[in-house]
Amino acid sequence: MGNPKAFLTVKRKDAGYRPVQDRVLDFGEVEQTLNTEDRREQASRCMDCGIPFCHWGCPLGNKMPEWQDYMYKGNWKLAAEVLMQTNDFPEFTGRICPAPCEKSCVLSIHRAPVTIRENEAAALEQAFNEGYIQPKAPKNRTGKKVAVIGSGPSGLAVANQLNQKGHDVTVYEKSSRIGGLLRFGIPDFKLNKNVIDRRLRLMEKEGVKFVTNTEIGKDIKAKEVLTGYDAICVAIGSQVPRDLPIEGRDLKGVYNAMEYLTMQNKLVAKEDIPAEQMIDAGGKNILVIGGGDTGSDCIGTANRQGAASILQIEILPKPQKLEDLNNVWPEPYPVVLKTSSSHQEGCERRWSVNTKRFIGENGKLTAVELVEIAWEKDDKGNHVMKEVGKPEILKIDLVFLALGFVHPIQEGLLHELALDIDGRKNIATKGNRETNVAKVFATGDCVSGQSLVVKCIASGRETAQHIHDFLKK
Repeated sequence: MGNPKAFLTVKRKDAGYRPVQDRVLDFGEVEQTLNTEDRREQASRCMDCGIPFCHWGCPLGNKMPEWQDYMYKGNWKLAAEVLMQTNDFPEFTGRICPAPCEKSCVLSIHRAPVTIRENEAAALEQAFNEGYIQPKAPKNRTGKKVAVIGSGPSGLAVANQLNQKGHDVTVYEKSSRIGGLLRFGIPDFKLNKNVIDRRLRLMEKEGVKFVTNTEIGKDIKAKEVLTGYDAICVAIGSQVPRDLPIEGRDLKGVYNAMEYLTMQNKLVAKEDIPAEQMIDAGGKNILVIGGGDTGSDCIGTANRQGAASILQIEILPKPQKLEDLNNVWPEPYPVVLKTSSSHQEGCERRWSVNTKRFIGENGKLTAVELVEIAWEKDDKGNHVMKEVGKPEILKIDLVFLALGFVHPIQEGLLHELALDIDGRKNIATKGNRETNVAKVFATGDCVSGQSLVVKCIASGRETAQHIHDFLKK
């Protein structure tokens, strides 16, 4: 290490966010950047500890001590190269990963871990800016053809890995643009879509083919793809949202969160949106049901549209703040209260609240009935809800259901190929990620259920290796 004692003398310094009064006026990325010297100084805090728990906490196994040492020494080229040895898209994860590596960092013992996520994004941006990241097409081609169905983070990782191994890869996407969840599910204020396009241009120059507006199982029969390729990888994600089947669910004004976020992302991209799909929170009272990241994204979007008020509710109890917990290090996913940049922009948050019914007039939402609850254990030790307060009715104009996803879409591709599914309706695979259908593999959320982008990339890399081994035979 260039400075093995920096962790003793250099304090953690986050880049922070743009001022609220500025950022709520646009969909530009909210996170600021440190100058180069400050960023190198932050990288110097990595002490190259004997057991790198950050490496263990990262689903991709990124080599944090190694690439951060290169950053500190100003060798951005090597820093980027080491990062991309284990992560196909550090410029994505450096912006949107919840950073389990930082929760596992030894300096988390004192609540001041290395700014690994920010350092990761900075390393790739600097490498791009200095021209170190250039197309690297494989020197030799194997003649094997692979179809990847779905262009989210897992599918793109499969495509990138197999293309680099010399196979001819075609990615099929049913939407108008490549990127899946990255493109349509994550707001631009967290991930500017130019960052995705830059990587896609690189992959195209390296030989990956992208086909959009094409749904396998609908626009093209799955069996046609099966006969035209040496291997297929299904990476369609977990797209069926968890619903809330209560009275009034069919009222106009109650939407799944992804309907809202996708619509806004398309607007930012200057795509034409049919009038019936427009969802405008301007001047309205908003209720977000669900306390996770997707709910937070709805809050940030509604704030930018000029919502009159925003309330976010969660059915589970309020988590403790990190500083109030007994030291959970090196747990990479501690259950703690998260306050995002969107929360800081303005909203009310409530926990242990259940939704009883949606109320409307003439088919349109006008109010929502809520009730406070407590969680108690029954005779079998299971947690059950119990109403502890009187129901209340709030005037609400729009509801966004941010309740997660349950499984991939079953109709079309899965039914046509007769793929086996597990008890949760995810695609069942063998140890090598192959399905019950010969030469058809599956990866990402359609296998595991909804997960993090970083886990999807890890799944894609692992699946790509299995497909490569299969093709070599």
